[in-house]
Amino acid sequence: MIESNVPGHAGELAVRTWPNLDADWLAVIVHGYGEHSGRYGHVADALVEAGALVVAADLVGHGRSEGERAVIADFDGVVADVGAAVSSAASDLPTVLIGHGEGGLIAARYAQGNPPAALVLSAPVLGTWEGLDRPEEPVDPELLSRDPEVGKNYASDPMVWHGPYKRETLEALERALDEVNYGPALEHLPTLWLHGAADELVPLAETRTGTDRLRGLLFEERVYPGARHEVFNETNSAEVLADVVDFVRRVLASG
Repeated sequence: MIESNVPGHAGELAVRTWPNLDADWLAVIVHGYGEHSGRYGHVADALVEAGALVVAADLVGHGRSEGERAVIADFDGVVADVGAAVSSAASDLPTVLIGHGEGGLIAARYAQGNPPAALVLSAPVLGTWEGLDRPEEPVDPELLSRDPEVGKNYASDPMVWHGPYKRETLEALERALDEVNYGPALEHLPTLWLHGAADELVPLAETRTGTDRLRGLLFEERVYPGARHEVFNETNSAEVLADVVDFVRRVLASG
């Protein structure tokens, strides 16, 4: 893994790259609220093994990127930062965008204006999200995964934001939700939606009100019984990653 910095809309963005000299596709990971791209090393390793060059930037105000901690005042700027992460790879390979949680919202917004070869949404914040109504509550680490080690590692990670949502971020998030929910559908974009059936942070039913608006002709979904919010960190993460790889291979094979 290589660490670098690229200019973002509100300061320098920290970018992690997992090289692959034999890559036949580019995977761009967009992490969720409060966390950072370093938590996706195991995901990147699996994607590299599946033939990808992998790039992931820390969102503004997150991880090693510049900006006030956990503040996103402008989601259009963050969408532009995804473009900067894509460009940092200097690659003409087909791009697969993978967004988790709030990163799923950002990835969907990016795809509405800059369609990649494929889109993967993991527990995306879409539709009618109840988190807008409880800003004072920080993320409960126990709700991330059935694997207790995931919550422990999250709670002890100094690069994770452990406080509640900041008002400025929530206001921007609400605007972004409206823009995505009422924006163009992903009519012909191969899209895979992944969600844990027991996700209490971003409930499945609330996200479905958004995916029902976005879904196009090439939309697929996988709902994992018993799984919580972070399906890539769940006890069945190998199954989840295999589903992603299978989806991407089918998309690439179809041209």
